[in-house]
Amino acid sequence: MTASIYLASRSPRRRELLKQLGVRFEPLLLRLSGPRGSDVDEVQHEGEPAAEYVERTAREKAAFGLRVLGMRSMLHRPVLAADTVVIVDGEVLGKPADRDEAAGFLRRLSGRTHEVRTCVALAMEGPLMHETSVSQVAFREVSDDEIKRYCATQEPYDKAGGYGIQGLAALFVERVEGSYTGVMGLPLFETGRLLTQAGIKLL
Repeated sequence: MTASIYLASRSPRRRELLKQLGVRFEPLLLRLSGPRGSDVDEVQHEGEPAAEYVERTAREKAAFGLRVLGMRSMLHRPVLAADTVVIVDGEVLGKPADRDEAAGFLRRLSGRTHEVRTCVALAMEGPLMHETSVSQVAFREVSDDEIKRYCATQEPYDKAGGYGIQGLAALFVERVEGSYTGVMGLPLFETGRLLTQAGIKLL
């Protein structure tokens, strides 16, 4: 079947969630590094609030993805992109670089409630659309031994905040207020609303 949209994301979780909606899509891989640098600036600017940072990044991914279609002579379809941040004490916790940083993140989240923001953006002909999901995630107290064992798995290293709620870290999550799929990386309510507004039939 012909794809309805492009998904500008390498995340397997976002792909699975989009499939859950029955959306036909084709992955659109943007450059993360190389001699010319990454396609999109994903570094938080000095003084940039977390809410503005996550929206800017998602919007720029979607907008650049749309430009890529022309550069690569690809069939034009809407481009969906998303970005997720974990926020604690007003600070954004990104993807941990190594085991020590992942463990440090989890110690900060242990026994506390933190915020997860995911912005989803849709670029097509006309104005770029976006929506943001905001969730509160409460962790129970997590012991140092549990953190050590968790960081010995591969789970923490490609995820904002150093944990995946859909994996082993579900053992740490006492409560979620907001969107579970938003915490995973693609809020399906907001995504579905954007796609429907774009004329893509879901049901």
